[in-house]
Amino acid sequence: MKTIQSILLTVIFTAVTLQLNAQKNYTLDTNSTFEVAGTSTVHDWVMKSTEGSGIANLTVKDSKIGSINSLSISLLAESLKSYKTSMDNVAYEALDTQTYKYIEYVLKSAERINDTTWNLNGVYTIAGVSKEYQTQVKTTVTKGTVTLQGSNQITFGDFEMTPPKAALGVVKAGKDLTLIFNLVLSDADSNSKIQKSLSNL
Repeated sequence: MKTIQSILLTVIFTAVTLQLNAQKNYTLDTNSTFEVAGTSTVHDWVMKSTEGSGIANLTVKDSKIGSINSLSISLLAESLKSYKTSMDNVAYEALDTQTYKYIEYVLKSAERINDTTWNLNGVYTIAGVSKEYQTQVKTTVTKGTVTLQGSNQITFGDFEMTPPKAALGVVKAGKDLTLIFNLVLSDADSNSKIQKSLSNL
């Protein structure tokens, strides 16, 4: 009986160890991109940023994601830029960036659809208001890097914001927005080893 218990404990311990070894922390790479797209009474518009920061804990095996255990992203709101400074300023006013400097996302749960598709349930916090959304993402895994691509349809009203106006109210943004992201996550352990090696040169 003791022999059987010992074997079972060994099997369980080995399984847990393999699972923990497969889990890794990843950090958001500078190749990541963020976009906010909308409409107005004059033309469509897009604001873009590459200045997000974040961390994730993932289980990856055989170039496939086994689990998405955690994901948190922070984006400086005023890093979002369009082609026109005046438009940026009215957008920052709507976001109240003087009070709420960051747009944030925190994952609550993740469901695997297939080898490359996941549904993420998480909370966006924009202009100080938090709201949960489901986001379908496409994933790509290469050596040391994981990419998550997806988008969400939201409205200004979802986050208690008023659509911005410009030119004395002649130009007014539409109520609907599309959040588009391309998250490039790099193995945090590998990055720290590279940085340590470079510091020793």
